[in-house]
Amino acid sequence: MNIIHRLLLTACLVLPLAACQNEGQTQQAEKAPMTAPTDGDSAQWRAYLSDLVPRHMEGIQNQPYIYLVPDDGIADFEGQYERLEEKARIDVARGIVRGNMLAYAGPDSNRVADMVVSAFEGVPAKSMNGVRVLFIGDAADSARVEQAVTPAGVEYVLVEK
Repeated sequence: MNIIHRLLLTACLVLPLAACQNEGQTQQAEKAPMTAPTDGDSAQWRAYLSDLVPRHMEGIQNQPYIYLVPDDGIADFEGQYERLEEKARIDVARGIVRGNMLAYAGPDSNRVADMVVSAFEGVPAKSMNGVRVLFIGDAADSARVEQAVTPAGVEYVLVEK
């Protein structure tokens, strides 16, 4: 009986130490952030957003709303842009609650900014407290985007591409 007790005691003391050592070995170095694609390749943009958006999710409890404005060189650009803009408007008008994030990106920063401004037209003041808006674009377009979203009470974040 003493042998069984000793083995159990030894196991209780050794297992936590082994777990600590394994935990240290399984931690990986944080991946370097990707850079924004320089062209309109939608696959590269999706990969970039899959890397970038999670880096800004601290405090966000829900799946983010991501709006990737297509490249204006594709067929039916205007149709795709209008449908995406309408979706963005409807989503914002319906109401976004605390703990959510809206991320807007695309190869043409000016068109992305246009979409954000359009989506936030008529949003009641302070109606989106606790919501984060992530604008991935040029600093030159940031001021008008910030001006459009700030009255709603959102946390505005610019990520320069």
